[in-house]
Amino acid sequence: MSVKAKTLIIQVSTEQQSITTTHDSMDSPQEHLSEFMEKLSSILTELKDDKRVVMISNPQIQKAIESLEVDFRRAKSLVKSSRISPTHDENIEQVIQTLARGLGLVLFASHDVVESTKKAEIEVLRRELMKMSSVNRTNLIMSSDESEFSSYDRGVVEEDDRTTIDVDGIVEEDDRIALDVDEIVEENDKITLDVDDVVVQIKYGDDELLKYALNGLKSLVLDGMITKEGIHHEDMIPVLFNRLSSSKTDHRLIILRILQALAAQDDEHKEKMAEMGNLSILVKSLGHDLEEQKEAVGLLLSLSDVAAVRRRVGRIQGCIVMLAAIFNGDDQMSSHDAANLLNSLSGNTQYALHMAEAGYFKPLVHYLNQGSDMSKILMATALSRMELTDQNRANLGQDGAVEPLVKMFTSGNLEAKQSSLNALHNLSALKANVQRLIKLGIVATLLQLLFSVTSVLMTLREPASAILAKIAAQSEVGIVLVKQDVAQQMISLLHLTSPVIQCHLLEALNAIAACPNASKVRRKMKETGAVRLLLPFLTESRNTKIRNGALNLIYVLSNDMQGGELMEQLEQMHLNTLINIVSSSSTTDDEKAAAVGILSNFPVSDKNVTDMFIKANLLPILVSILTSSTPTTPHLLAENVSAVLIRFTLPSDKKLQHFSVENGVISVLVKLLTCGSIIAKCRAATSLTQLSQNSLTLRKSRKSRWFSCAPPHSTDTFCQVHDGHCSIKTTFCLVKAGAMPPLVQILQGNERAADEAALSCLATLQQDEIWENGSNLLVKMSCVQPIIKILEEGISLKAQEKSLWILEKIFKVEAYRVEYGEYAQVVLIDLAQNGDSLLKPTVAKLLAQLELLQQQSSYF
Repeated sequence: MSVKAKTLIIQVSTEQQSITTTHDSMDSPQEHLSEFMEKLSSILTELKDDKRVVMISNPQIQKAIESLEVDFRRAKSLVKSSRISPTHDENIEQVIQTLARGLGLVLFASHDVVESTKKAEIEVLRRELMKMSSVNRTNLIMSSDESEFSSYDRGVVEEDDRTTIDVDGIVEEDDRIALDVDEIVEENDKITLDVDDVVVQIKYGDDELLKYALNGLKSLVLDGMITKEGIHHEDMIPVLFNRLSSSKTDHRLIILRILQALAAQDDEHKEKMAEMGNLSILVKSLGHDLEEQKEAVGLLLSLSDVAAVRRRVGRIQGCIVMLAAIFNGDDQMSSHDAANLLNSLSGNTQYALHMAEAGYFKPLVHYLNQGSDMSKILMATALSRMELTDQNRANLGQDGAVEPLVKMFTSGNLEAKQSSLNALHNLSALKANVQRLIKLGIVATLLQLLFSVTSVLMTLREPASAILAKIAAQSEVGIVLVKQDVAQQMISLLHLTSPVIQCHLLEALNAIAACPNASKVRRKMKETGAVRLLLPFLTESRNTKIRNGALNLIYVLSNDMQGGELMEQLEQMHLNTLINIVSSSSTTDDEKAAAVGILSNFPVSDKNVTDMFIKANLLPILVSILTSSTPTTPHLLAENVSAVLIRFTLPSDKKLQHFSVENGVISVLVKLLTCGSIIAKCRAATSLTQLSQNSLTLRKSRKSRWFSCAPPHSTDTFCQVHDGHCSIKTTFCLVKAGAMPPLVQILQGNERAADEAALSCLATLQQDEIWENGSNLLVKMSCVQPIIKILEEGISLKAQEKSLWILEKIFKVEAYRVEYGEYAQVVLIDLAQNGDSLLKPTVAKLLAQLELLQQQSSYF
C-alpha cells in the first residue's frame, strides 16, 4: 500500500449517504470556473492595454496572449453551456489545465516586461487553477469509485452494525492515485510547463527562459517522461541542434547533455542526429572550452555507431584536426574519447592520412603493419612528405612505425623500397629512431645498396645516402660507420654520383671524421689522398652545400697534419681559393670559419706562407671580420681568425709586428679578450704576449739624450710600468691598449682554459728592470688572490708554474709579503707536500722569501 494512502475506515450503513452528501456539498467545477473567468478577463484586458507589452514587438509575448485568449473563449462558452453529459466535468477539467498552462506561458514570455505586481497576480491565479484542477481530478476519481462502494454495500453488508472494511486492496490497486488533496496541490506547484510549453520556450525563449526550459526538458528526458513519438512529433532534435548553434556556453552544455541522453535511449534518435547539418554544428563545439569539448566528443563517440556518422564526420572541415588536438590535450577523459572516435573513423584511409597530418599516427602505423601492399606504400609515401616535429618523430617511433618500414625496404618491391626509404629518412632525424634502425640491422643493407652497380637500384642511392648521413651524424651511434671502414669507399663515390648524393656523402664523411675515436680513419683518409680528391669541390659555385662539406672535411683532416704535410697537399692556387672564400661577401660565416681554420693549420714558422698571406692581403680581411663581429658570429670563426693572428705577432719579427699593429690587430685582440670564447681569449692573450715581449725594448726612455730636442710628449703617453713613453702603435703596451682589465677578469672567472695564456701575458710586465713596476700594477689590479687560487686548484701545471714565477717577483717587495704571505703560505706548504715535483724548487724559493723554509724544512 502507498505511503500516501492509509487504511480507509468506512461505515457501511451510512456509506452511500456520506459520499452523496460530500459530493453534493461541493460547488460544481462549472461554478468554480465562472469565478476564475472574471479574474482572467480582467488580466487579459490589462495585458492588452499595457503600453510596454504593446510597444515591445515580441512575437513570443503576442503568441502567448493570443493563445490564452483562445483558451479563454473556449472556457467561456463551456461555462455558458447548461448541457450535462458524462464528459462535461472532464471537459471543464481540460479547460482549467489549458488555462493554467496558458498563464504559465504568459509569465515566461513577459518575464522582463510585465510589472512585478502584475506577475504576482498572474501567478496567484495560475496556482489557484492548478489547485482546482487537482481537486476536480480527485472528485472525479471518487465519483467513479462510488458505484463500486454501493455494489459492495448491497451484495456484502447485511447488518446495520458499524463494520470496518479494510480497503487496502482497493488502495493498492489504485496506488497511482493520490488521495491527499494537499499533496496533489504541492506536487502540481512544481510543474510549471508540459512538453508543449518546453518546446515553445526552446524555440523562441530568450536566454533566461531558455535555461529554465532546457533544464525542464533534461529532467523530462532523464526521468523517461517524454516518449520517442513525442520527441519526433515536436521535432525536438532539430530544435536542439538549432539552439546549439546560437546559444551561449552554459546553454550549449545542457543541450549537449540532453542530446547524449536521447542518443543513449534510442538508435532512431542517433539516426536523426547523424544528418550532416547536425554533425557540422556538433563539430564546432570541439573548438570551444574544455567542458564543452568533453561533452561534444563524448556525443560524437556515441554517434559513431552509425555508419553515416563515420562516413560524414571526417569530411567536416577541421574535425580531425580538433580531435587530434583534444587527444594530445590534458583532459584524460576527452583524450580517451577522442582516440576512440579517431580509431572508429580510421577505416577510411584518407581519414587515417588526415589524422597523421594532424599528429595522430596510430591508424597510419596500423596500415603500415597490417594494411594491403598499396595501403602500405600510400602511408609510407605520405609519411615521407610530412613536415614532422621531433615530438612527431618520437611518437611514430614509439608507436612502432620504424619496424614495418624497414621490413618494406628489405623485402618489398622497388616502389615499396623507395617509399619506405624516404619515410625512414624523415624519421631518422631523431636520434632514438636512428638507434632503432641500427638495432634492426639496416646499416649493412644501406651500404650494400650504396655501393651497388645494379641499375635498377641506382634510384635508391639518394635516400640510402641520406639515412647513412643521419646515422653518422649521431656521434654515439656514428661509430658504427667508423667500424665499417667505409669512409674511403664513400670518398671514391664522390665524383661518380649526383650533387644530392654528394651532399649526403660529405655530411656522412664529416661526421665519421669528427668522431673522437676515428683517428685511424682520418689517418687512412689522408694517406690515400682524400684532401686532393676534395680540393676540386672548393670551386663549386652551383651548390654551396657541397663546397661547405668539402671545406669542413679538409679542415678536420688538416687539424692532424704535422709540419709541411699540409703544404704538400695544397698549392698556391688552393691558398688563393681559400683566401677568396674568406674575403667573399657571398660566402657564409661557416664557410669562412672552415677556410680560415685550414689557413691556421699551416706552420706558424713557415715564412713563405706568411709572405703569401701578406701578398694576398689576408691580414686586413681578418681584422675586418673581427671588427664587424657580433654576439651571433660563430665562435669557430673568431677562434680560427685569432689562431692565424698568432702568425702575424711573432716576437722574432718586429717589422711584422708593426705591420700587424698598424692594421689594427691590438684592438681586435682586446675585443676578443672581452667577449670571445675561452679558446679565442686564450689565442688572443698569446698574441698580446708576443707583442708585449718587445714593449720594453721599444720604449722611449725619459733620460734619452735626444728627448730634450724632441717635441714634448704628453703626460698621457708616459707609462708607469715601462718607465717611459708608450703607445699602442709604437711599443705595443698592454697598459695603454686597455688589456689589463680583461686579462685580470680571465683569472677571476670560472673557466680555467685561458689561465696560462693570461698569466704569460701579465708576466711580460715583470721583465728585468721593470719587475717592481709590474708587480705594483698587478697588486693594484687585485691579481694576487686569483693567482693564488689558480695555484691552489692546480688544473694546469704550466699555469701553476707561471703563477709561482709571478708571485716570486711580487714577494720580493716586503710590504706584499706582509699583506699576502699568510694567505699564500697555506697553499705553498700544501704544494710542497703534495704538489708536482717540478714545482718544488720554486715553491722552496717562495717559502724562503716568507721565512718559512727553516721552520718547515721537514716539508722538503
